[in-house]
Amino acid sequence: MSTLEARIAAKIPGPDTGITTRNSVCDICAPGPHCGVTCYVKDGKIIKIEGTAEHPVNHGLLCTRGQSGRQYVYRKDRILTPLRRVGQRGEGRFEPITWEEAWDEIVPRLNRVKEEYGPSAVAFFSGYNKWYRPFLQRLCYSFGSVNYGTESSTCFTSTVMSWRIATGEDVASPDLAHAGIFLGWCYNGYYGQYLMARRVEQARARGMKVIIVDPRITPAVEKQCDLHLRIKPGTDGALALGLARELIVRDWIDHDYIQKYVYGYEAYRDYVMDFTPERVEALTDVPADQLRLAARMIHTHMPLAINQSSAALVHHTNGMQTHRAVMALSALMGTYDRPGGMIPAPLTYAHSMAGFSTLDEAFALEKYPQGQPRPVGAQRFPLWERLVGEMQGCDLARQIREESPYPIKALWAHGMNFRMFNGDRELEAALKKLDFFVDTDLFLTDTAKLADIVLPCCSSFERGEFKVFGGGYGQWTESVIQPLGESRPDSEIICELAQRLELDDDLLRAGPEACVRYILRETPVDVDFLKAHSQLPQKLEGVKKIPVGQHGFRTPTGKFELWSTVIEQFPGLNPLPTWRDGADDADPTEYPFRLVAGARLPNALHSRLHDVPGLRSLRPEPMADLNDEDAARMEVCPGDRVTLTTSAGSLSVRTNPTPQVKAGTVYLYHGYREADVNAIVPPDHNDPYSGFPGYRSVPCQVRRCEA
Repeated sequence: MSTLEARIAAKIPGPDTGITTRNSVCDICAPGPHCGVTCYVKDGKIIKIEGTAEHPVNHGLLCTRGQSGRQYVYRKDRILTPLRRVGQRGEGRFEPITWEEAWDEIVPRLNRVKEEYGPSAVAFFSGYNKWYRPFLQRLCYSFGSVNYGTESSTCFTSTVMSWRIATGEDVASPDLAHAGIFLGWCYNGYYGQYLMARRVEQARARGMKVIIVDPRITPAVEKQCDLHLRIKPGTDGALALGLARELIVRDWIDHDYIQKYVYGYEAYRDYVMDFTPERVEALTDVPADQLRLAARMIHTHMPLAINQSSAALVHHTNGMQTHRAVMALSALMGTYDRPGGMIPAPLTYAHSMAGFSTLDEAFALEKYPQGQPRPVGAQRFPLWERLVGEMQGCDLARQIREESPYPIKALWAHGMNFRMFNGDRELEAALKKLDFFVDTDLFLTDTAKLADIVLPCCSSFERGEFKVFGGGYGQWTESVIQPLGESRPDSEIICELAQRLELDDDLLRAGPEACVRYILRETPVDVDFLKAHSQLPQKLEGVKKIPVGQHGFRTPTGKFELWSTVIEQFPGLNPLPTWRDGADDADPTEYPFRLVAGARLPNALHSRLHDVPGLRSLRPEPMADLNDEDAARMEVCPGDRVTLTTSAGSLSVRTNPTPQVKAGTVYLYHGYREADVNAIVPPDHNDPYSGFPGYRSVPCQVRRCEA
C-alpha cells in the first residue's frame, strides 16, 4: 500500500487525499443537547464522523446513537424522491413522482377538504424532530386550522404544564455546578442523558451527594449513587409526598422562602401528613429508613437540585401530579430560582433553551385562526388545552373514527409514527380512514406506508438551520453534503406549501431565513455574523438574560403555587399535587406485574434507530427484561419466550432475565414492528391532567410460552 493509499484508508484530511472536514450537528435525539459533529467528506460522501472538540455542548463527545450518524443518513430505505401510493394503505406500494406532480395533487386535495368541511378538518402533525416546528405551527394556523399537534402530546410538555402551574415558567433545570445534593429522579445519565452524566461526575468530585430514584439498577446507580431508592413504577408521587412530610415534621424546610414565595403551603402540608414513612414503604417498596435517610441527606447537604425528567416521571396516569409533587420539594427547601437549585430556563427557539427569549412562540401564534372549533382533545383533556393550546394527539384516533365533535379528513405530517401512541392500532386504523394523508420523512416507515403522498426530507448533515445552545450560544449551520436524491429541508417544504396554497402569509412565503430573522428581530443576534461563522456555535453578546434569583413567578398569585389557582377551575382535577397509583388499582391477582414500556436502552431512541445495522446488532431482537428471580420462579431461561398480557392484548417476546430489573416488573422497549409494546398499552390509559399515556406502569401478566 502506498503512502497516499494509507492516508486515505486512515481518513486523513488533505489536498492529496481529497478528504475535507465540515462541522454539523447530530439531531437524532432531543433538541436541547444537539451535539457538534465533525464530518469527514470524500467525493461528496461522509466517510467518518466524530464529536467536534470545540463545540460548547459536547466538547468532542458523542453517544452510541450519535456515533451511528453515518449509517443513519445512508440507510438503504432513504426516500430519494416524492412518492405516490398505488397500493392499499399500509401495503407499501408507491410510484416515484416529481415534486411538481406531488404539489399538483397535494394543493387541490387539501383545499377541497378545507372547502367541504372547514380548515380544521385538516390536521398538521410533527413527529420527534423539533427544529422546523415554528414554521409548521404557523403554517397550520395560516391555513385556518386549529389542529396543530406534535409528539410532545406524549413527551416533555407535561413537565412544561407542571412548571407553568407552579411558577408560570416553561421549565427549570438543575444547577449542578453549585448543588450540594442532587435528587436524580428517573436519572439514567449513561443511557439517556450522557452529557448530564459528565456534569454529575464533576459535581461529585467536588463533594455533591447523589440520591437516585429508579426501579432499575442502572449504570448511573452503580457509578454515581450515594443512595438508591428502588421504587415501584407508578408510585413516585407517594415517595415525593413522603419526603415532603419528613422534611416538614423534622422542621428542615425554608420557612422564610415559603412565607414570601409559596402559595397553598398549609393545604399541602395537611395533605402530606398521611404519607408516613411506613405508609410510603407499603405503597412504593422504598424502606421507611431509606426515606428518612434521604430526607436527612437533603437537609445536611443543601442546596437541592432535582433531575428534570421529560418522559419517565410523567409517563404514568398520575404523571403530571407526580411531577408537581417532586418539584414541590424545591419550594419547600427554598431552592427554586436559587444557586444550586432549580433555575428557570426559558424556551428560546424550537424547544431549545439558551438562557434568553425570542419571538418564536409569537411568530407561531400570531396567525392563530379565530372562529374555529376547539382543537382535537380539548374536551377530553381541558387542562392541556388551557396550558398548551395545541391538538392533543392522543385523542386524534378517536376523533377521526367518531367524527365528533367534527370530522378530521386530511393530515399533513412530518416524521409521524403511529407507534408512539398507546393503543396505537387504533391510530393506524384511523389513518387508513382519512380522505388524504401526506407524510414527510427520511425513510419509508410503516406510518409513511399509510400515506397517499410521501415527501423526502433531509438529515441535519444535508441542510442548514438556526440553532441555539445552553449558555447563550447560537449557530447557523451549513450542509456538509448535498441532499440525497431530491430530498429537501422540512422548513423549505413547509414554506413552499404556503406558497402553493397562496396563503395570506408573506413571512412563510418568503422562506425560512426571513422567518428566523423575524423571530430574532428583538434580539441582538446577528444572523449575518452567524452565517459567516457557521462552523461553530458563537457566544451571543448582548442577549437579555435574567439573573438567578430575579425571575419571579408568573402565576395568578405571583408565587410558587402548591395549590393551583388554574387547576381549581377544572372540576374533577385536584389543585394540590395529590397521588393515586399509576397502575389504576388493577387486580393484582389477574395482572401481578407492572409493564414498563420505553425505558432507555443505550442503542435505541424510540423507533428511529431500529433499522440502523450497527445499533440493531447490540440487541438484534426485542427482548423483555425480567427480574432473574421472577424468571427462575416461572422456569424461564435467557432467550425463552414469554407472553405479556394486558387488558388491551398480548404479545410474545424473548426474555433477558437480569437482577437490574426490580421484581414484579417487566421492561420492553418500544417502536419495534416485531413486538409493538404500545399496542398493548390500553388506549384509555392516560393522565387526565395532561393526556399523556401511562407507558411506565401498565398492569400486566407474564407467562412462559410453551415450546
